[in-house]
Amino acid sequence: MVEILFYLQVNLLLVINLDVFEAIKNRRSIRQYSNLPVESEKISRILEAARLSPSANNNQPWSFVVVTQKEARESLFPAYPREWFMTAQVVIVACADPKKAWSNPNGEDYWKVDVAIAVHNMCLAAYELGLGSCWVAAFDEQKIKNALGVPKELRVLLLLTLGYSAEEKGPVTSRKPLEDIVRYERWQLNNA
Repeated sequence: MVEILFYLQVNLLLVINLDVFEAIKNRRSIRQYSNLPVESEKISRILEAARLSPSANNNQPWSFVVVTQKEARESLFPAYPREWFMTAQVVIVACADPKKAWSNPNGEDYWKVDVAIAVHNMCLAAYELGLGSCWVAAFDEQKIKNALGVPKELRVLLLLTLGYSAEEKGPVTSRKPLEDIVRYERWQLNNA
């Protein structure tokens, strides 16, 4: 009986890993959304994926502003004036408190890494739930803070658009081969 349970557990782990790799391979940045509203249950699941994200020293320096009302979404447009941005039914504004983040002995702050991990988890969760997503970094931070009343001590790092995709994209294909990006045991050129 123990062997059968072990066998089932191993197969379950394989199924879970295949789903993760499918999401990684097929999740794409969506820049055209339908006008269908996103269910609050799906938004909650996506936020739960962020909450469960790892962070340096488990400091969890993030906070998120969920923007679903049309007028509030429109108030973000001056900070990122792209027409496609307005087609998203949800914008999650990813913030961090740098003072709550861990710093390594070299003085490197990890709040940007922590927030990026949480946002990526939200992207994968959105994909699993049948939603498109795109994270945006090229925005005017002060305009976002002014529009949403984000406290001055916080930083706005990313905007995550969510919605039902109105465009079709295939799997990710334009990536460097592993041979170009991976070194084993120590740094050396792979062709040396």
